[in-house]
Amino acid sequence: MELAPDFSFQPLPAVENAVQQPFPEVASPLGPLAGLVGKWSGRGFNVIWRPNSTSGQDRFLELNVTSEQIEFDAIPGQIPNRGLLQPDINMFGLRYLQQISDANLKAGLHIEPGLWVAIPKTSDPNVPPTVARLASIPHGTTILVQGTASTAAAAPAIPTASIKPFTINPPSQTFDFPEQTLTNQTSFRTPAAGLVGVTQAMVNDPNSVLHAAIAGQHITSTTTLHVTTGDTPVPGGGTANTAFLKGGPQGPNAVTASVVATFWLETVQGQPAENQLQYSQTVLLNFNGLSWPHVTVGTLRKA
Repeated sequence: MELAPDFSFQPLPAVENAVQQPFPEVASPLGPLAGLVGKWSGRGFNVIWRPNSTSGQDRFLELNVTSEQIEFDAIPGQIPNRGLLQPDINMFGLRYLQQISDANLKAGLHIEPGLWVAIPKTSDPNVPPTVARLASIPHGTTILVQGTASTAAAAPAIPTASIKPFTINPPSQTFDFPEQTLTNQTSFRTPAAGLVGVTQAMVNDPNSVLHAAIAGQHITSTTTLHVTTGDTPVPGGGTANTAFLKGGPQGPNAVTASVVATFWLETVQGQPAENQLQYSQTVLLNFNGLSWPHVTVGTLRKA
């Protein structure tokens, strides 16, 4: 959907004495988000433990080699935020639409409209400039993740990611289930037709897909956007779920408890600007007494 040609945020009345550049070291008012503008496409990997109510056991492990496209457009004008305990601020943002499909089965998996915003330093709370992502997922969840941005003249530092479920309350005991081992025959995992291209290394560490995608590349700079629904390092953020997901007195069907995501905007040697986007996101789904990691990763290039 297109914005009306004459649409532009106009604070009414104007925000006085507002910080005009949330990230003054970056020429664009979008700060570290500026490199996102445009159309991106690529491949990735999706892992999700789904609740299973049919028979036999409580879980099903879905594994998908994915194809993806995402488009970012700048929101015209300054987005005002009115405050009581400190002066008003102006934010700057992007709107986006993400689409993910199973590359083997040509089946849609995920569609996500949302926003990214660059937020200036605030005094109450005392928080440095931050970035935030606001997203809505048709399965019945909305999220607000907020965090920090940084840039380094180096390739990204991509950690490992685990899909092992663990107990909700500390101490967090992890569990290994038969579905995690691809050589184990089971009806509670994606059938063979959907597993083309999936390796045990990918299941053990989905972020290994990101490392493989940049092997041999010389990445000269990386802008890292790290955001979370938790209150560390920035207070704020959270999730909201439909009644079906939240469940009733016996517990949730599959409530989204938390989200942590890191996006790496990379400049590959020989390119004039950030032209590669990688990300890793872990959503914790809580059901039947455990937290079940839902990990999605992708490597995309700008069109």
